Amino acid sequence: MNTKKRYRIKSRTRFFAFVLVMMLLSVTAANTLLGLNNAEGQTKDQYTIVEVLYGDTIWDIAREHLSDDMDLRDAVHIIMSVNNITAEELQPGQTLKIPV
Repeated sequence: MNTKKRYRIKSRTRFFAFVLVMMLLSVTAANTLLGLNNAEGQTKDQYTIVEVLYGDTIWDIAREHLSDDMDLRDAVHIIMSVNNITAEELQPGQTLKIPV
């Protein structure tokens, strides 16, 4: 006795829509699990490493290394926050990360 059930596709449009949705869900799930849809990896910050010399101030470093169209006060704030320092903590020989 043959009890094998046979399936028929009644609507090709619904079948292909179902297959398309399943493929999209599979790709989305795979990307999420692999971390490929992580925006952090696509927006890596770039820095220039600068060594502090004797007599340098955070203001001099900001003026020298950041763009001219940026407000100098904002540039100093950015350098201090990226390096987690205050202006008083600046020491000769110290290295700073300057955003590009």
